[in-house]
Amino acid sequence: MEIALSIPNPIQRGHVHNHVGTRFGSIIPTTLSEKRSMFILGMGFVGQSIARKLHNQGWVVSGTCTTHVKKKKLQDMGFHVHLFDANHPDLGILQLLKNYTHILVSVPPLVGIGDPMLQHEELIRSSLVNGDLQWLCYLSSTSVYGDSGGELVDEDYPTNPESELAKLRLTSEEGWSNLAHYLGISPLLFRLGGIYGPGRSAVDTIIKQKPMSEGQRRRKHRKYTSRVHVEDICQALLATLYAPSPREVYNIVDDDPAPREEVFEYAMKLVKKKWPGLKLQSVEQRQSEWSIVNSRGEKRVCNARMKRELGVSLLYPDYKSGLKSIIDHIQSPFHCD
Repeated sequence: MEIALSIPNPIQRGHVHNHVGTRFGSIIPTTLSEKRSMFILGMGFVGQSIARKLHNQGWVVSGTCTTHVKKKKLQDMGFHVHLFDANHPDLGILQLLKNYTHILVSVPPLVGIGDPMLQHEELIRSSLVNGDLQWLCYLSSTSVYGDSGGELVDEDYPTNPESELAKLRLTSEEGWSNLAHYLGISPLLFRLGGIYGPGRSAVDTIIKQKPMSEGQRRRKHRKYTSRVHVEDICQALLATLYAPSPREVYNIVDDDPAPREEVFEYAMKLVKKKWPGLKLQSVEQRQSEWSIVNSRGEKRVCNARMKRELGVSLLYPDYKSGLKSIIDHIQSPFHCD
């Protein structure tokens, strides 16, 4: 996506508008380094959220997606994106990276492939070595810690990934960290809990009556499940953009690693209270499925460093405040995209 400011007076920092249906500006300055600029590898849920905020603060932002369907959807939302297939990379897009001051990597690894972007590490490195890059952040996952038996896990806790995807996450962390150090900058590794927000939450799953995703099924047995609202991820990202970060690794989670069963029970109560006449299919079956909880401890992820060093005060410190905000902004259960 390319967002350039054709707006005379940049919107004040922190004030976010809904740009759905509005075309962002397309006039790009001759030298991107004249402005703060970010390239987002992977314009997904988090990428779109941070892009809107940066646009409002006067940044030039570009990003990638992987399919024509996603590109069309993002264009309809007002974004202009670059289509990028890591298996058949457009070298011209990789060359664009050198013009940007900030790069956010939000591309998950793939089983059997690994990190799709780091397949082209040499190309990326050659593009960036004489570029304008000042900041590089990789969005990782708390899954790299593995199972700690319910212990409180901070950033200094030894990583012990168990699943193949978690092991690939850790490998990606190491790859992007090494690349940043090679370029002479300090990397940022954000280990995120389960991401939720408007359109992507327990409330939305219940209303849309979707089956549980693979990730949701994996987490349904856990006693503890770390999560974080997308707005709080953006808060943490913004904090690192405007002040040097003293560390490289940060856990980005809320204060309440509640079990998934508890979260969905609360979401169900909110939905039934707001729309008492709404017919929900197989509610009993879903509740029975969510109620199966394994006693194994997993882990409780500590966010103290994020609060102390980045100055983040969580907008949604627990799932109740997050879900309440989400449902309050849904006017109709039939229009909850």
